Amino acid sequence: MPRRIEDAATGVDRLQPVPLYHQIFLQLRGEIATGERAVGSRLPTEQELSASFGVSRITARRALDELAQAGLVARKQRVGTIVTFQPAAKPIEGDIDQAMESLLAFGRNTQVRLIELETVAAAAPMTEMLKVEAGTELVRAVRVRWQDDAPLGYYVTYVPAALGVNLTPASLGKTPMLALIKEAGIRIGAANQVISATLADAALASALQVDIASALLRVSRTVYDADNRPIQHIQAHFRPDRYQIRLDLHGIAL
Repeated sequence: MPRRIEDAATGVDRLQPVPLYHQIFLQLRGEIATGERAVGSRLPTEQELSASFGVSRITARRALDELAQAGLVARKQRVGTIVTFQPAAKPIEGDIDQAMESLLAFGRNTQVRLIELETVAAAAPMTEMLKVEAGTELVRAVRVRWQDDAPLGYYVTYVPAALGVNLTPASLGKTPMLALIKEAGIRIGAANQVISATLADAALASALQVDIASALLRVSRTVYDADNRPIQHIQAHFRPDRYQIRLDLHGIAL
């Protein structure tokens, strides 16, 4: 697989009516809301954002200023831009085995189209999500899941290459990735997941066959092995008209 340097940016669309600085703001806000940019972590500098997104430093500065105005970060001289947002909601705990079975069943009952598969060098925020050093080799897979001849989810997944999981176009085309991880002898011990809302940019709109700025469900999930080591991180976007997340809650006293 080809190897490249991975950074935080997925790019901006200059054909959209949305200003470039606001597109960057929306992407960083999504990463902060889902915990990919944890409270206390440092955001890229104006210069780093400018290089990542191919925009001017003025545009990068406006994006960071908008985050500060929204109360998500604090900007300090000689320190940088620090994430201050912390979700108020406490996590809801569930059974990992049931959750994994549900995810595996979903994978088997949908069709997948592999868009990209490559080896990348880890950088923030994946260094934080997967607890690896900068430059560590990660396998990055971009997939679209389909059902009934229509797309329902767009996935960007990262797995440390050192785990030796059999991630190939052939294997990913017929087997859910979690099953491939288990086949590699890795025992899944836990996962955490954050669900939020976002708007479709041009790339997501094209992949999911929706209009630009359509509402989407955004899911950020990190999976851990039995020793509590991160082994997979997924950023997924779903069409809410075709995908729902259901929780059956029992024995709760109101």
